[in-house]
Amino acid sequence: MKASKFIISTLRDAPNDAVISSHQLMMRSGMLRKLGNGLYSYMPLGFRSFTKLQAIIRQELDRAGMLEMKPTVIQPGDLWKESGRWEKMGDEMLKAQNRGGQDMVVSPTAEEAFTALVREGLSSYKQLPFTLYQINTKYRDEIRPRYGVMRGREFTMMDAYSFDKDQTDLDNSYENAAAAYRRIFKRLGLKTISVKADTGAMGGSGSEEFMIESEVGDDTLILCPNCSYAANVEKAACAKETPLDSNGKPQVKTDSPIEEVATPNVFSIEDMEKFFGEKSSRFLKALIYKVYNSSLDLSKAPGAEAFKKETDGSGEFYPESFVCVLIRGDLDVNETKLAAVLKASGAELAEAEDVVRLSGAPHGFVGPVGLKLPVIADESTVEMHDCFAGAGKEGFHLKHVEPGRDFTAFMTADVRTVVPGDKCPDCGGTFYMKKGNELGHIFKLGTKYTKSMNVTYLDQNAKPVTPVMGCYGIGVDRTLASIIEAHHDDDGIIWPMTVAPFQVALVPVKYDGAMKETADKIYQALENAGIEVLLDDRNERPGVKFKDADLIGFPVRVVIGEKNLPNVEIKLRKEKESKLVPAEEAASLIIKTVQEELSQLNS
Repeated sequence: MKASKFIISTLRDAPNDAVISSHQLMMRSGMLRKLGNGLYSYMPLGFRSFTKLQAIIRQELDRAGMLEMKPTVIQPGDLWKESGRWEKMGDEMLKAQNRGGQDMVVSPTAEEAFTALVREGLSSYKQLPFTLYQINTKYRDEIRPRYGVMRGREFTMMDAYSFDKDQTDLDNSYENAAAAYRRIFKRLGLKTISVKADTGAMGGSGSEEFMIESEVGDDTLILCPNCSYAANVEKAACAKETPLDSNGKPQVKTDSPIEEVATPNVFSIEDMEKFFGEKSSRFLKALIYKVYNSSLDLSKAPGAEAFKKETDGSGEFYPESFVCVLIRGDLDVNETKLAAVLKASGAELAEAEDVVRLSGAPHGFVGPVGLKLPVIADESTVEMHDCFAGAGKEGFHLKHVEPGRDFTAFMTADVRTVVPGDKCPDCGGTFYMKKGNELGHIFKLGTKYTKSMNVTYLDQNAKPVTPVMGCYGIGVDRTLASIIEAHHDDDGIIWPMTVAPFQVALVPVKYDGAMKETADKIYQALENAGIEVLLDDRNERPGVKFKDADLIGFPVRVVIGEKNLPNVEIKLRKEKESKLVPAEEAASLIIKTVQEELSQLNS
């Protein structure tokens, strides 16, 4: 391709809203143009890398035995009502009605569509297992789209769904997808960290994210230096620890009765520490949470009779409910873990008026004793004794609170936020933290969708059985941006050979005379060998061409200048030094260089 026939439209400065490297460089190099808030279009240069990335994903998924298909982007809302996610998915889902008044959805994900399509043709166990995938457009109405295509509203995603006879099949499909992911990211020149993760609105059990370390990452990773433990902070667990008293000794049970203490102007844990002269590990922190779309059975929980219950395709649920979360005073609640425990779409601290209405006191004075709400106790409270807690009325706290004697939790679960310094549950190592961006995510969905949408097959005994599902996704745009985040310098992008828009840039200082003749010969030899080469024949100053080549990030740059002929200058983008080689040998050297890097990445 000749540059004069291509669109090379670089910018000296990045737009003001571009704050991370990938967004800045994708805009400055002319890969992207912004059409609207959170809406970006790939220009020809960017589209070449975008399609190469998709091709690598396809090759590895096909190699893993997965089958590509293409569902529609617009989906009937009735499918989402069947699965129970019509209301639960939240405001990120863009809904519309067609001219016939039928509810429609612009696909944010495709579990419902794939399940419905498979339902139409599945009859026998002999058809299972199989995995279907698509590389298709998605839309999520992000409140604050940012970082260009890293978190846009419209994006392209690869999502795959396995349909399996049983858990053994699902485990095999899951591991098959994980292995394909590792091959994909290696070919892209990315070093990923595999972490345990929350399943979120997708549901299911086992879940694993493929992350890349990033200073601007949206995710917080908890890692152990001594073993392979790695988890998103939304999922991370730590080793259990014995609660200590203010002397550093294990807390012991007390026979002392509860004592109410007037505590004016004592609102926070820090205030309590000063007032009582005790460490925060002696305090029971009680927080009232508002919970959305919980499908946990609360029928036997105190106060739950006041919660309205509804039924949808996935069963009974509470559109809105409230719980009291009890946790040790020196710890914090992880709202994602809490939502998962409650089988809910979300949980947030209740408004002040709701807290007073339900507990009789504002936050800071809420306590578990006598409370008519479901109490969810964090595991950190199990061995706590002789505690301090809110009294359930403003301006008062309680001493000598004994869990199990003075109150009973409805449920005990791990809902704490793990932080650096906590201990690894596998080896006892001390956790540290990194920021990361999620590139891929795999789930074991189980029967969440096949059951709610009435999918069955006949087993060997001709009995109907519900198949189990797995879900596997890769954000294509986000992955492309992450490659740039991982491979750039002050001058621009440094593309891995596998996804560079062109592998070689031929830059004659002036496209005329002997320089033109030499450039044309090398260009033709590279094209004949299947090398992707851009010949910069533009009538621009040499400095402009060099800066554009570095900004765009071509892996190999060849400069043909009159002063150096019959030699040409070859420079690899990832190296600082260039070298002069005879023009007659340049093509063969370039071909070898390109093929060796491709072989290394693709091995």
